[in-house]
Amino acid sequence: MTAIQSRGVARLHAAFARAADQNRAAFIPFMTAGFPSASDFPAVADALLEHADLMEVGIPYSDPLGDGPTVQRASEQALEGGTSTRRTLQLIGDLRRRHDTPIVVMTYVNPIYAVGPREFMRLAAESGVDGLILPDLPPDQDLEIADLAAEYGLAVTFLIAPTSTPARVELVARACTGFLYAVSVTGVTGAREGSALGEVPAMLALARKYAQVPIAVGFGVKDAATASEVARVADGVVVGSAFINAIQQGQDVGALAAAIAEGCQR
Repeated sequence: MTAIQSRGVARLHAAFARAADQNRAAFIPFMTAGFPSASDFPAVADALLEHADLMEVGIPYSDPLGDGPTVQRASEQALEGGTSTRRTLQLIGDLRRRHDTPIVVMTYVNPIYAVGPREFMRLAAESGVDGLILPDLPPDQDLEIADLAAEYGLAVTFLIAPTSTPARVELVARACTGFLYAVSVTGVTGAREGSALGEVPAMLALARKYAQVPIAVGFGVKDAATASEVARVADGVVVGSAFINAIQQGQDVGALAAAIAEGCQR
């Protein structure tokens, strides 16, 4: 791996390592770019980044199959406000000038191809993106995107779920260079009632046999209590829909982020 290829990988792994040194799971908030509007998004992102170890920024997309209704509505609102894939990368570039916290982009494959894979990677790298989360790309189906990401210094993250077979877990775990994203429940994103753990411990035990990267858990984490559950077994805790809901309800996103970040302490 060349120096440029290792940039995003090194920054993401360092963020997880810093959190582990402080005896906590890394706090990873998610927010859809351009939500609640392109003009309001920077302030929301600033509030989340104040407490984040790394942050996910979602590219608005019209057919986000892995996202629940909360994130779908946020994407629709952002798209209606004019936030495109290119505009998302510009917004991240603006954030990068104010923050050194690692930022990863959550995107489906179609937005990448709409821009052009090489052009997308170039723009992402120039904007200061550290990695990509690819929920609808099986790592054995399209090596071009992963190879181009590495060429431009971007780490790649793929997802596993409780329904993933042992062979699939091994394949996905070995393909990740940033971190492995473990989905806590079968289904789409969104805050849920009850425990956030479910089948997570058994899934992580299997994944750790193969993963050479940190493992973060998301889908269903909504507050400090559920974050604390996940932090006991995972290297990172991803929270998204809870922040979108908070914005829609006029709540203080920064205060919620601070509480959840505290819940990531072990």
